[in-house]
Amino acid sequence: MSFDQLSSIESGSGGGRRQNNGAYSDDPEFSRLSQSLMNKLFHLQGNISKLKTDIGLLGTKRDNPRLRERVHVVIEESTEQFKEVGEGIKKIQTWEEPTPTQKYSQQKLSREFKSALGEFQSLQRTAIEKQRASVTAAKAALDHETPEGAPSGIEGEQLQLQQQEQVHLAPQDEVDFQEALITEREEEIRQIEEGVGDLNVLFQQVAQIVSEQGEVLETIESNAVNIRDDTRGADYELRSAARYQKNARSKACCLLLVLAIIMAIVLLAVFLG
Repeated sequence: MSFDQLSSIESGSGGGRRQNNGAYSDDPEFSRLSQSLMNKLFHLQGNISKLKTDIGLLGTKRDNPRLRERVHVVIEESTEQFKEVGEGIKKIQTWEEPTPTQKYSQQKLSREFKSALGEFQSLQRTAIEKQRASVTAAKAALDHETPEGAPSGIEGEQLQLQQQEQVHLAPQDEVDFQEALITEREEEIRQIEEGVGDLNVLFQQVAQIVSEQGEVLETIESNAVNIRDDTRGADYELRSAARYQKNARSKACCLLLVLAIIMAIVLLAVFLG
């Protein structure tokens, strides 16, 4: 047999092990999937750290359109990535006949996913609240009207002009620009809310799968305990039966010995008589 043939057989047997039983600890597909999910979770943790800083600046003196755009982009990208990771987590959790090592990986991935997702959803809600506050303030600024009871006539017109100069009323193109920004922010809020709803559904699905897997593990553990108890009971019965047989053999030997002694005495009496 050539070296190439031997290599092909070895590679084929490895694939056969995985196909016959996907739960082997050296299952390459499970390893690749779990490692990929860990890498994505690590990247999401970095996004969460950035969002904490950026969202904390919303509504402060350092707030600006560029900051809001960055927050929106990161939230949208992270939402899609969480959906991808969630699908992978569901696949990992439903892996057939996992080994103890794979079960540990399942639990670790599920725990870190739920922790990261919960933190991200909290940041989403904070971003929505600050976006809404910003939209409300912008609408209030656009709806600013001239105070009632202003003097009429030339003096009133002059006073109105002075008030307009003091508050720096924006021209119409600026008003249109601000209205467009308000509309854009409202759309961003709607998209974030949709993402929150989608992730809530995903979180519930993963939690349900983990709960079901936990019930299966508890059932397996319960069956193992029952088997252990039954085995111990059977062992006790076997030991009791062995002791009984040993005692019975001892009694039989004693009885035979007594009978032999009696026979010997009778024979001696006959010969001596």
